[in-house]
Amino acid sequence: MRPSSLALLLALAAAGTVCGQSAVRYRDSKGQWVFTDRAPAAAAASGETLGLSSTPTTLHIAIERSDGPEATHLIAVNDCLCVVTLHATIAQSDFVALPAGREYRLTLQPNSRQTLAEMSPPNPAAHLRLLWETALGSPLAAHRPPRPYRAPFAVGATFMVSQAYPTRVTHVTPDSRYAVDIALPDGTPIYAAREGVVINVRHDSFRGAPEAAMLDQANVVEILHDDGTIGVYGHLHWDSIRVRIGQQVRRGEYIADSGNTGFTTGPHLHFAVWRNTGSGDVSVPIQFAGIGETPVTPSTAASLTAY
Repeated sequence: MRPSSLALLLALAAAGTVCGQSAVRYRDSKGQWVFTDRAPAAAAASGETLGLSSTPTTLHIAIERSDGPEATHLIAVNDCLCVVTLHATIAQSDFVALPAGREYRLTLQPNSRQTLAEMSPPNPAAHLRLLWETALGSPLAAHRPPRPYRAPFAVGATFMVSQAYPTRVTHVTPDSRYAVDIALPDGTPIYAAREGVVINVRHDSFRGAPEAAMLDQANVVEILHDDGTIGVYGHLHWDSIRVRIGQQVRRGEYIADSGNTGFTTGPHLHFAVWRNTGSGDVSVPIQFAGIGETPVTPSTAASLTAY
């Protein structure tokens, strides 16, 4: 799964923005992806040199540097269709006016830019290193579904829940604590559990394995609900996604096929609903609709039927 917090360590030096520079990608001791200009010795063997501009993403949230004729600017960018929160820390800086340790916390509206800092006169040769993380959704969001969630597969079908709260075999992070894993065969049609707007998709991964290197390799659809929470459908089948960013989807609309991509031991659907707490995305408890829309709390090893 794509982490709800994007922990990125980037060197911003010389003219231009972050996106035009090279970086080394590696996983730290906690399994998080780190992007930097130079990997530590311990990560050198597994580090991968990247041209960040050659790997476009569908969800662009970043801090960019611009060295203009009059000043150097740091600009927070949110190209997502939802509100995001951002926490940035200056880790290393050659700018006197921007000392190491300075922090920025801000909320970015959808499709917006906000200047974090302006240093005048500009100094294109100055080195600057930032650490930042973001969380999707408004920190004011409150989980208020109008009715129980629709089980995200065909009406009348029944499948087993392979992991649900309080079981925590792999759901050990705040954004997965209340996630529900459903044992669906590869290629099973997936239907939206709740209406909303698609804010993120990934469809190009075709690999899956129970290995840390697969943590960011799951195909996903993320849907923003009208209460500000976000529905996450993960481990989807390669090139099966039928929706696009910005599309309004109805409850029960066919959105993709289940798969076996990312960090997984076998084909299944990972479904979670996220709420931004201001410091990160956390999953919230959910219930599915039973007969007559009677709420059904998912539990490990129990059957779940779509109505």
